[in-house]
Amino acid sequence: MSHGTPQPPLAAVRSGVPEHGRVPKYYLVKTRLESLLDELGAGGVLPTEVDLAGRYGVARATVRQALRELLLEGRLRRRGRNTVVAGRKIEQPLSLASYTEGVSRHGMRPDRTLIGLDRTPADPALAARLGLPAGEPVWHLERVLRADEERVGLESTWVAAARVPRLDQDFDPTGSFYHYLRDQGLDLGGAEERIETVLATPREALLIGTPPALPMLLLHRCSRDTAGTPLEQVRTLYRGDRFSFTLDLAAPTTD
Repeated sequence: MSHGTPQPPLAAVRSGVPEHGRVPKYYLVKTRLESLLDELGAGGVLPTEVDLAGRYGVARATVRQALRELLLEGRLRRRGRNTVVAGRKIEQPLSLASYTEGVSRHGMRPDRTLIGLDRTPADPALAARLGLPAGEPVWHLERVLRADEERVGLESTWVAAARVPRLDQDFDPTGSFYHYLRDQGLDLGGAEERIETVLATPREALLIGTPPALPMLLLHRCSRDTAGTPLEQVRTLYRGDRFSFTLDLAAPTTD
C-alpha cells in the first residue's frame, strides 16, 4: 500500500468536494479509513494513530481529526485504550412501541438503571401538558437506558400519581413502563412526538457515559390514553452515534 498522500476513489469523496475543488486532507484520510473499517468488520481493532499516520503519509493531527469525525458518526468506539469498529446503529421505530421492543428487534438485551423515582407537585407547564391542575402530584421516573450492558440513553417520564398510585411499590424499574401501564388497565391511544439534536448537559453526559461534545437525539413525547386524555410526558436522550430512527410513511389518500 502506498504511504504517500492518500488518493481515495473519486466516488468516495465526491459528496465532500467543495465548490473550489480542494478536499481537506483529513477528509481524504477519513475515506480511506472508512474502507479500512469495512475490511476489519464490527469489533475490529484499528491501528494506532502513529501507524495510521505512517500508512497514509500524514501528520497525527490529521489522522486524529478523521478519527474524531468517525467517532461522532458512530462508526468507531473507544474500548479501553483501543479504538474499534462499531456495529450498526440501533434502529428505533417512531411508534408507540416501547424501548424494550425496539432494542429486542435487533437481538440485543434491553435494560435500564434507575436514577430516581420521585413524587413531586407538577409545575404549571407540566400540569398543562398532562391536563392536570397546577400542583397536582406527579411521578418523575428517570432511568439510564442500556443495550447489551452499554449505556445508550437517558429517559425521564412524568405521569400523574393518581393514574398509577403504587408506581413506587409495584413497578420494576428495569422493565418496560408501557407494559406496566397496560397491566394497570391503561392503554395507549396515540402520542405527539418531536425530535431535535442537542448536546447533553454535563450531568447527562456523565450518566450516559459519553463526552459532552457527542451529539444526542432528543425525543419529546406526550402520550394519550384511548380516551384522548394525556397520560405521560417523556423526554428521552439517545446517543447520536448509536441510534437512528425509522418511520413507515403511508401514501397520501386521494379523493
